[in-house]
Amino acid sequence: MAIHRRPTLAAVAEAAGVSLKTASRVLNDEPHVALATQEKVRAAAVALGFRRNAMAVDLARGGTTPLVGFVTADVANRFYASIAGGMERALRDSAYQLITASSDEDPARERQLTEALLDRRVAALVIAPTDADHGYLGRELTSGTPLVLVDRPAAGVDADTVVIDNAGGVRQAVDHLVADGHRRVGLVGDDPRVWTARERHLAFVRAMADHGIADAERLVRDGAHDAATAQRSVTDLLDVPEPPTALLTMNNRITVGALHALHERRAAGRTVPALVGFDDFELADLLGVTVVAYDAAEIGHQAALLALGRTADPTLPARWRTVGTRLVVRGSGERPPPVDDGGPA
Repeated sequence: MAIHRRPTLAAVAEAAGVSLKTASRVLNDEPHVALATQEKVRAAAVALGFRRNAMAVDLARGGTTPLVGFVTADVANRFYASIAGGMERALRDSAYQLITASSDEDPARERQLTEALLDRRVAALVIAPTDADHGYLGRELTSGTPLVLVDRPAAGVDADTVVIDNAGGVRQAVDHLVADGHRRVGLVGDDPRVWTARERHLAFVRAMADHGIADAERLVRDGAHDAATAQRSVTDLLDVPEPPTALLTMNNRITVGALHALHERRAAGRTVPALVGFDDFELADLLGVTVVAYDAAEIGHQAALLALGRTADPTLPARWRTVGTRLVVRGSGERPPPVDDGGPA
């Protein structure tokens, strides 16, 4: 198939027999152009297949593009896809559209993408932060660029933020397991450099201490950033002397890795612990996995509302929104401890 260059504004002007300036005024809906001239220019544009560059027009007028940029941490993770979906739906009735890019949890790439979106003059920016310091965005905030952080706050900048009730969710899971008689509860967490991982770790230790279990740290394994690492961490944890009778896994990838480890253990004829995962995930209901769930799309919805509100009033103080959690009981978290379990060592 032959490829033809996109027709230019100059070509439209020539076909209509008008000046370049007149063609521009007609196609940009500017006033005070004779109706007959408007009709000639628009007919020429249709005949040539001319498409107006709306973004270039907005920028030329000193404005921003009608885009909200979202720098997600991991485009393959259903969690972030749900956030993007919630944002997109919230923006449908506005003049804005969503554009998404993934940092792949790489701070350097996150900053590169952020700068690229700012160079394109997005109307607002939403980031799932990976970088340790976002102080470089301070100038953008003072110049009025709406910035919203999702899932994690960011250091070095005071901006609108939407997070999950991490502490409340962990407390629900621990209370549930302890109520069933578990005293040795293992925690498999994410990279401790990630804010959510640290928050959930600390919440776990506090909740266990509130139940009179002071040595919870000995059954904590952090650093499981993917399913394969989580599988190894769970296997190692269950092979220690006096292993946990219950597990709390701190995100959906870790829960998947734990399920692989428990499947191997069950196939070998060994008992498996109770399991509660933080984050719901696809097929968790069919697999009978008890989870701490929340509405990830609501995170995106709230982020979009904060961004839109700040485009209307950049002087608003920084706001914090927390999305609540709920325990969804499906069976895996309701296995009682062995009858000979004497509690913590």
